[in-house]
Amino acid sequence: MHNHTEYFQQALEKRREEGTLRSVRLDSQGVDFYSNDYLGLARNKELQNILLQKVNENPQLLSGSTGSRLISGNSSIVALNEEFITKQHQFPTALLFPSGYNANLALFSTLPNRHDTIIVDEQIHRSVHDGCRLSNARKLKFLHNNVEDLEDILRRQSGHCYIAVESLYSMEGDFAPISEIAELAKKYNADLIVDEAHAFGVFGYGLIDQYQLQENVLATVVTYGKALGSYGAAILCNEMVKSYLINFASPFIYTTSAQDFQWESIKAGYEFLKAHQELSEKLHENIQLFRSQNLNSPSSEKSPVQAIVVTNNQRLKQMQQTLHGEGFLTYAIYSPTVKEGSERLRICLHSFNTEKEIVRLTEIIREFI
Repeated sequence: MHNHTEYFQQALEKRREEGTLRSVRLDSQGVDFYSNDYLGLARNKELQNILLQKVNENPQLLSGSTGSRLISGNSSIVALNEEFITKQHQFPTALLFPSGYNANLALFSTLPNRHDTIIVDEQIHRSVHDGCRLSNARKLKFLHNNVEDLEDILRRQSGHCYIAVESLYSMEGDFAPISEIAELAKKYNADLIVDEAHAFGVFGYGLIDQYQLQENVLATVVTYGKALGSYGAAILCNEMVKSYLINFASPFIYTTSAQDFQWESIKAGYEFLKAHQELSEKLHENIQLFRSQNLNSPSSEKSPVQAIVVTNNQRLKQMQQTLHGEGFLTYAIYSPTVKEGSERLRICLHSFNTEKEIVRLTEIIREFI
């Protein structure tokens, strides 16, 4: 036990010396350029009043679900909201989860078996990697957004393959060539799974919906803790996949269902999103404004996530501290979280950021690059 304690302490001390020690902090006061609240729905007073009215009309929404959905936690509200989500996305069915992490864990730990291969983009979210580790399948990585490398890997496989990508990557702020990857999946009889966490809400109901690729994917994950300003996730799929997950996915079977308020807030978010498309339009105007400042970024010109590469941990820390001193909240990503030489400041743009804020932010960044 003493040896383990010593190991833990040394690992923490190493991070402290490198300046990469993580800690949980209270919300800071300042201009938000770091949250995933792209459309400002988490802070929207009108939406908050809609949710408050729902609770006043039915206080039972705030009560715990009392069990997993296979026992006592499967209310009529969650079932009706799954039907609602299904129709919105034009999929055969949907299965709700308490979080996107939970949904990805369920998919990748359950669907592939020991005879299968999961081929993931090298920048796929950690939740997918963790799900793969819980499966008995072999995992391979392909170069980020590199269709040729993906096909080269697919060509050399003999068994069944799953392909895992995000439609919009949260670290690089760039888009997957989804249509091309969907064609490859079809060509090699592979199953495609797409995580739409950062695209949903920012680009309508996500890029699978925008490109009408519902029949080209095995499953899509949409999450509600970002542009929708809520919490939870849905796996969009066919009836067989949903039934298989209900029967074999441990993250679904062995977790207490969320309270009904979470499911109702998701539906209210969809309806609010549909009625307030100006929020998305304003966000995209702000993205264009940021890009017009001509900062060098590997991110897409249409992405709400804009990465600014600063290839030195110390210089990156100085930049973030300077920004914080002027009231700007940003998120710095240091090596070894990213490869050495690709350290970056991750800027999240929102519909509520002002022109003055965006211009001043870029002026400070320009002093360090």
